[in-house]
Amino acid sequence: MSARKKALFKETPTQVRATKADKTTEIAMQIAEKETSDRVAKTEKLRALRLKKEAAEAVEAKKAEAEKKKKPAAPKKKAKAKETEVAEPA
Repeated sequence: MSARKKALFKETPTQVRATKADKTTEIAMQIAEKETSDRVAKTEKLRALRLKKEAAEAVEAKKAEAEKKKKPAAPKKKAKAKETEVAEPA
């Protein structure tokens, strides 16, 4: 920068330029960013747990289905119907 530009546009430190409103805005933005990052991390964690659970359930279902196919069905017992005649006195 030339000497003339430096004289016209003096650079001030960030702390001096920041007003109370600027500081409040910056802090609010930091809080919002932290909440957002926390929410995203929680969502990713829960998604990973859900996918793990669904995979385990799918494996369990396949095992149950394989055992169901493997195990022959037991023959069904037929209920014997007894015909009892009641003798009526004549």
